[in-house]
Amino acid sequence: MQLADLGDVRLHYRIDGDPAGAPVVFSNSLGTDLRLWDAVLPLLPQGLKFIRYDMRGHGLSSMPEGPYAMGALVRDAERLLDHLEVRDCVFVGLSIGGMIAQGLAVKRLDQIRALVLSNTGAKIGTKQMWDERIAQIRAHGLDSAADATMERWFGKAFRESAEIALWRNMLTRQPLDGYLGCAAAIGGTDFYTPTSGLRLPALGIAGDADGATPPDLVRETVDLIPGSTFHLIRGAGHLPCVDQPVAYAGALTGFLTQIGHV
Repeated sequence: MQLADLGDVRLHYRIDGDPAGAPVVFSNSLGTDLRLWDAVLPLLPQGLKFIRYDMRGHGLSSMPEGPYAMGALVRDAERLLDHLEVRDCVFVGLSIGGMIAQGLAVKRLDQIRALVLSNTGAKIGTKQMWDERIAQIRAHGLDSAADATMERWFGKAFRESAEIALWRNMLTRQPLDGYLGCAAAIGGTDFYTPTSGLRLPALGIAGDADGATPPDLVRETVDLIPGSTFHLIRGAGHLPCVDQPVAYAGALTGFLTQIGHV
Protein backbone atom coordinates (compact mmCIF):
# COMPACT_ATOMS: atom_id res chain seq x y z
CA MET A 1 0.00 0.00 0.00
CA GLN A 2 1.26 3.47 -0.88
CA LEU A 3 -0.02 6.85 0.27
CA ALA A 4 0.69 10.14 -1.50
CA ASP A 5 0.58 13.07 0.94
CA LEU A 6 -0.87 15.90 -1.12
CA GLY A 7 -1.42 18.35 1.73
CA ASP A 8 -5.14 18.45 2.46
CA VAL A 9 -5.62 14.81 1.40
CA ARG A 10 -3.63 11.56 1.39
CA LEU A 11 -4.43 9.34 -1.56
CA HIS A 12 -3.98 5.59 -1.53
CA TYR A 13 -2.59 4.38 -4.85
CA ARG A 14 -1.15 1.27 -6.42
CA ILE A 15 1.16 0.72 -9.39
CA ASP A 16 1.13 -2.56 -11.35
CA GLY A 17 2.71 -3.74 -14.58
CA ASP A 18 5.97 -2.42 -16.00
CA PRO A 19 7.33 0.52 -13.94
CA ALA A 20 9.03 1.84 -17.09
CA GLY A 21 6.00 1.33 -19.35
CA ALA A 22 3.63 3.84 -20.89
CA PRO A 23 1.22 4.94 -18.12
CA VAL A 24 -2.48 4.08 -17.95
CA VAL A 25 -4.34 5.70 -15.04
CA PHE A 26 -7.65 4.39 -13.69
CA SER A 27 -10.20 6.43 -11.72
CA ASN A 28 -13.07 4.72 -9.91
CA SER A 29 -16.80 5.13 -9.65
CA LEU A 30 -18.69 6.48 -6.64
CA GLY A 31 -18.83 3.90 -3.84
CA THR A 32 -15.94 1.72 -5.03
CA ASP A 33 -12.20 1.53 -4.44
CA LEU A 34 -9.26 0.65 -6.69
CA ARG A 35 -10.16 -3.05 -6.61
CA LEU A 36 -12.74 -2.10 -9.25
CA TRP A 37 -10.10 -2.87 -11.91
CA ASP A 38 -8.79 -6.17 -10.51
CA ALA A 39 -10.38 -8.37 -13.17
CA VAL A 40 -9.35 -6.18 -16.11
CA LEU A 41 -5.65 -5.53 -15.47
CA PRO A 42 -4.42 -9.13 -16.04
CA LEU A 43 -6.16 -9.08 -19.44
CA LEU A 44 -4.41 -5.95 -20.73
CA PRO A 45 -1.19 -5.91 -22.79
CA GLN A 46 2.09 -6.37 -20.96
CA GLY A 47 4.65 -3.59 -20.91
CA LEU A 48 2.27 -0.92 -19.59
CA LYS A 49 2.39 0.89 -16.26
CA PHE A 50 -1.01 0.73 -14.51
CA ILE A 51 -1.79 3.35 -11.85
CA ARG A 52 -4.91 3.12 -9.68
CA TYR A 53 -6.01 5.23 -6.75
CA ASP A 54 -8.83 5.70 -4.24
CA MET A 55 -10.41 9.13 -4.53
CA ARG A 56 -10.82 11.22 -1.40
CA GLY A 57 -13.27 9.78 1.10
CA HIS A 58 -13.07 6.31 -0.46
CA GLY A 59 -11.11 3.12 0.19
CA LEU A 60 -7.89 3.74 2.08
CA SER A 61 -7.52 7.42 1.14
CA SER A 62 -8.13 10.10 3.74
CA MET A 63 -11.47 11.85 4.10
CA PRO A 64 -11.31 15.66 4.26
CA GLU A 65 -14.46 17.36 5.47
CA GLY A 66 -17.16 17.46 2.77
CA PRO A 67 -19.04 18.21 0.68
CA TYR A 68 -16.52 18.18 -2.15
CA ALA A 69 -16.41 20.16 -5.37
CA MET A 70 -15.48 18.47 -8.65
CA GLY A 71 -12.56 20.90 -8.86
CA ALA A 72 -11.08 19.36 -5.71
CA LEU A 73 -11.36 15.83 -7.14
CA VAL A 74 -9.73 16.95 -10.39
CA ARG A 75 -6.98 18.68 -8.41
CA ASP A 76 -6.39 15.50 -6.38
CA ALA A 77 -5.79 13.53 -9.58
CA GLU A 78 -3.61 16.29 -11.00
CA ARG A 79 -1.43 16.43 -7.89
CA LEU A 80 -1.15 12.64 -7.69
CA LEU A 81 0.10 12.47 -11.29
CA ASP A 82 2.55 15.30 -10.60
CA HIS A 83 3.70 13.43 -7.47
CA LEU A 84 4.30 10.33 -9.59
CA GLU A 85 5.84 12.39 -12.43
CA VAL A 86 3.29 11.08 -14.93
CA ARG A 87 2.95 12.69 -18.35
CA ASP A 88 1.12 11.60 -21.50
CA CYS A 89 -0.99 8.93 -19.84
CA VAL A 90 -4.16 7.32 -21.07
CA PHE A 91 -6.69 8.21 -18.37
CA VAL A 92 -9.53 5.70 -17.90
CA GLY A 93 -12.36 7.16 -15.82
CA LEU A 94 -15.55 5.35 -14.89
CA SER A 95 -18.66 7.29 -13.77
CA ILE A 96 -17.43 10.07 -11.45
CA GLY A 97 -13.95 8.97 -12.54
CA GLY A 98 -14.96 9.88 -16.09
CA MET A 99 -15.97 13.33 -14.91
CA ILE A 100 -12.57 13.70 -13.23
CA ALA A 101 -11.00 12.59 -16.52
CA GLN A 102 -12.82 15.31 -18.46
CA GLY A 103 -11.90 18.02 -15.97
CA LEU A 104 -8.27 16.95 -15.84
CA ALA A 105 -7.94 16.83 -19.63
CA VAL A 106 -9.29 20.38 -19.87
CA LYS A 107 -6.82 21.54 -17.22
CA ARG A 108 -3.66 19.51 -17.91
CA LEU A 109 -3.24 18.22 -21.46
CA ASP A 110 0.44 17.63 -20.65
CA GLN A 111 -0.66 14.85 -18.30
CA ILE A 112 -3.19 13.20 -20.61
CA ARG A 113 -2.73 12.10 -24.21
CA ALA A 114 -6.00 10.15 -24.53
CA LEU A 115 -9.24 9.59 -22.60
CA VAL A 116 -11.44 6.58 -21.97
CA LEU A 117 -14.82 7.86 -20.75
CA SER A 118 -16.54 4.81 -19.32
CA ASN A 119 -20.14 4.77 -18.10
CA THR A 120 -20.10 8.49 -17.49
CA GLY A 121 -21.44 11.80 -18.73
CA ALA A 122 -20.58 15.44 -19.05
CA LYS A 123 -23.49 15.83 -16.63
CA ILE A 124 -25.00 12.93 -14.66
CA GLY A 125 -28.54 13.40 -13.38
CA THR A 126 -29.69 16.67 -11.83
CA LYS A 127 -28.67 18.54 -8.71
CA GLN A 128 -32.14 17.93 -7.25
CA MET A 129 -31.81 14.18 -7.82
CA TRP A 130 -28.43 14.09 -6.10
CA ASP A 131 -29.62 16.28 -3.23
CA GLU A 132 -32.52 13.88 -2.66
CA ARG A 133 -30.23 10.83 -2.77
CA ILE A 134 -27.80 12.48 -0.34
CA ALA A 135 -30.62 13.30 2.09
CA GLN A 136 -31.99 9.75 1.94
CA ILE A 137 -28.59 8.13 2.52
CA ARG A 138 -27.65 10.56 5.26
CA ALA A 139 -30.90 9.69 7.06
CA HIS A 140 -30.89 5.91 6.51
CA GLY A 141 -27.30 4.89 5.68
CA LEU A 142 -25.67 3.44 2.59
CA ASP A 143 -27.33 0.09 3.18
CA SER A 144 -30.69 1.69 2.36
CA ALA A 145 -29.46 2.42 -1.18
CA ALA A 146 -27.49 -0.78 -1.75
CA ASP A 147 -30.09 -2.93 -3.51
CA ALA A 148 -31.06 -0.19 -5.98
CA THR A 149 -27.38 0.51 -6.60
CA MET A 150 -26.68 -3.13 -7.43
CA GLU A 151 -29.52 -2.96 -10.00
CA ARG A 152 -27.77 -0.04 -11.69
CA TRP A 153 -24.25 -1.42 -11.38
CA PHE A 154 -24.65 -4.89 -12.84
CA GLY A 155 -26.41 -6.90 -15.50
CA LYS A 156 -28.94 -9.56 -14.52
CA ALA A 157 -26.58 -12.55 -14.77
CA PHE A 158 -24.00 -10.99 -12.47
CA ARG A 159 -26.65 -9.95 -9.93
CA GLU A 160 -27.63 -13.61 -9.65
CA SER A 161 -24.05 -14.71 -8.87
CA ALA A 162 -22.53 -15.16 -5.43
CA GLU A 163 -20.01 -12.41 -6.17
CA ILE A 164 -22.68 -9.72 -5.90
CA ALA A 165 -22.39 -9.85 -2.10
CA LEU A 166 -18.77 -8.69 -2.29
CA TRP A 167 -19.67 -5.58 -4.28
CA ARG A 168 -22.61 -4.79 -2.03
CA ASN A 169 -20.21 -4.97 0.91
CA MET A 170 -17.70 -2.71 -0.84
CA LEU A 171 -20.41 -0.08 -1.30
CA THR A 172 -21.86 -0.21 2.20
CA ARG A 173 -18.42 -0.13 3.86
CA GLN A 174 -17.30 3.06 2.14
CA PRO A 175 -17.09 6.01 4.57
CA LEU A 176 -20.52 7.67 4.57
CA ASP A 177 -19.25 11.24 4.49
CA GLY A 178 -16.78 10.41 1.72
CA TYR A 179 -19.54 8.92 -0.42
CA LEU A 180 -21.86 11.87 0.21
CA GLY A 181 -19.07 14.38 -0.38
CA CYS A 182 -18.36 12.93 -3.82
CA ALA A 183 -22.07 12.59 -4.61
CA ALA A 184 -22.37 16.33 -4.05
CA ALA A 185 -19.53 16.89 -6.53
CA ILE A 186 -21.41 14.94 -9.22
CA GLY A 187 -24.60 16.92 -8.58
CA GLY A 188 -22.76 20.20 -9.03
CA THR A 189 -20.99 19.33 -12.30
CA ASP A 190 -21.83 20.19 -15.90
CA PHE A 191 -18.90 19.66 -18.27
CA TYR A 192 -20.75 19.99 -21.60
CA THR A 193 -19.02 23.23 -22.60
CA PRO A 194 -15.45 22.41 -21.42
CA THR A 195 -15.54 18.87 -22.79
CA SER A 196 -16.70 20.13 -26.19
CA GLY A 197 -13.42 22.04 -26.43
CA LEU A 198 -11.23 18.94 -26.03
CA ARG A 199 -9.13 17.72 -28.95
CA LEU A 200 -7.52 14.39 -28.13
CA PRO A 201 -8.19 10.69 -28.82
CA ALA A 202 -11.20 9.50 -26.83
CA LEU A 203 -13.14 6.27 -26.42
CA GLY A 204 -16.57 6.02 -24.82
CA ILE A 205 -17.57 2.70 -23.21
CA ALA A 206 -21.15 1.93 -22.15
CA GLY A 207 -23.11 -1.03 -20.85
CA ASP A 208 -26.49 -1.68 -22.44
CA ALA A 209 -28.00 -2.49 -19.03
CA ASP A 210 -26.49 0.54 -17.25
CA GLY A 211 -29.17 2.11 -15.06
CA ALA A 212 -26.98 5.03 -13.95
CA THR A 213 -25.40 6.35 -17.18
CA PRO A 214 -27.34 4.86 -20.11
CA PRO A 215 -25.55 4.33 -23.44
CA ASP A 216 -27.16 7.40 -25.02
CA LEU A 217 -25.63 9.63 -22.32
CA VAL A 218 -22.15 8.14 -22.80
CA ARG A 219 -22.43 8.46 -26.59
CA GLU A 220 -23.66 12.06 -26.32
CA THR A 221 -20.73 12.92 -24.06
CA VAL A 222 -17.98 11.32 -26.12
CA ASP A 223 -19.50 12.80 -29.29
CA LEU A 224 -18.56 16.23 -27.88
CA ILE A 225 -14.94 15.33 -28.73
CA PRO A 226 -14.30 15.25 -32.52
CA GLY A 227 -12.93 11.96 -33.82
CA SER A 228 -13.94 9.97 -30.74
CA THR A 229 -15.19 6.38 -30.87
CA PHE A 230 -17.90 4.56 -28.92
CA HIS A 231 -18.14 0.95 -27.76
CA LEU A 232 -21.23 -0.75 -26.32
CA ILE A 233 -20.87 -3.83 -24.10
CA ARG A 234 -23.98 -6.01 -24.13
CA GLY A 235 -25.25 -7.56 -20.92
CA ALA A 236 -23.23 -5.12 -18.82
CA GLY A 237 -24.38 -2.62 -16.22
CA HIS A 238 -22.70 0.49 -14.82
CA LEU A 239 -19.49 -1.39 -13.95
CA PRO A 240 -18.70 -3.44 -17.09
CA CYS A 241 -15.09 -3.87 -15.98
CA VAL A 242 -16.54 -6.11 -13.25
CA ASP A 243 -19.37 -8.01 -14.90
CA GLN A 244 -17.84 -8.19 -18.43
CA PRO A 245 -14.06 -7.89 -17.87
CA VAL A 246 -13.03 -9.77 -21.04
CA ALA A 247 -15.15 -7.55 -23.27
CA TYR A 248 -13.99 -4.45 -21.39
CA ALA A 249 -10.32 -5.36 -21.68
CA GLY A 250 -10.81 -6.07 -25.37
CA ALA A 251 -12.28 -2.62 -26.01
CA LEU A 252 -9.55 -0.95 -23.98
CA THR A 253 -6.75 -2.95 -25.65
CA GLY A 254 -8.10 -2.07 -29.08
CA PHE A 255 -8.05 1.64 -28.23
CA LEU A 256 -4.55 1.52 -26.70
CA THR A 257 -3.31 -0.24 -29.81
CA GLN A 258 -5.07 2.15 -32.17
CA ILE A 259 -3.48 5.24 -30.61
CA GLY A 260 -0.02 3.62 -30.40
CA HIS A 261 0.15 3.42 -26.60
CA VAL A 262 1.26 -0.22 -26.82
